[in-house]
Amino acid sequence: MKIYLKKKELLEYFLKQINTFFQDKNLIKEKEIKKSFEISLEKIIYCFSHIKNEYYFDSKEKNVLFNYLNTDHYATFLYFLSRTSFKLNKNKKIAEKIYYLNKILHSVDIFYEVKLPNIFLLVHPVGTIVGRANYDDFLTIYQGVNIGSNKNKYPSFSKYVTLRPSSSILGNCEIGENAEIAAGSLIIDKKLKKNHVYFGTPKNFEVKMKKKNNKIWIR
Repeated sequence: MKIYLKKKELLEYFLKQINTFFQDKNLIKEKEIKKSFEISLEKIIYCFSHIKNEYYFDSKEKNVLFNYLNTDHYATFLYFLSRTSFKLNKNKKIAEKIYYLNKILHSVDIFYEVKLPNIFLLVHPVGTIVGRANYDDFLTIYQGVNIGSNKNKYPSFSKYVTLRPSSSILGNCEIGENAEIAAGSLIIDKKLKKNHVYFGTPKNFEVKMKKKNNKIWIR
């Protein structure tokens, strides 16, 4: 993996950043976060190695690229770090701070208890809320997406799903493999078959066959 800072420098950068934002009596120390940090970088390598994009994977060199100044990269990393810290560390305050930092820097809400798949792509996800749902690999999430509950029921997603900008997926939805929710659409408590695209709202919607697969993924 090519990191645009050395590992040690990246860890120091993160610690300075988070401890500047949260100057309480419980500053995060290197020993408290180092294991989570290493695991999160491994998760980044695995995730980004499946993304066919020049900013994520150098196909000629066969090398993953992680740029801490690429906000989509860094938002993904902070999610992995908050999630891993939550699972490894009994002190939830560390996970809470990282989750909070991600909201501050990127205006994205991905709670550390939310279990995203190992392979997913955030595309400039400003204003996106990723709630508790069942997710699968090769998930693409754009800006302004809202995933949440309706009557205490949550969505379920199959592989290769794409959620376009400002789409909302709420309640007991089952989104099939290679399906897509069109930009600005709202779907509630509905099944969407594989290889279909949903357009519109519950009162006025249309479903069409999807002609192509998302070419962003290295399968």
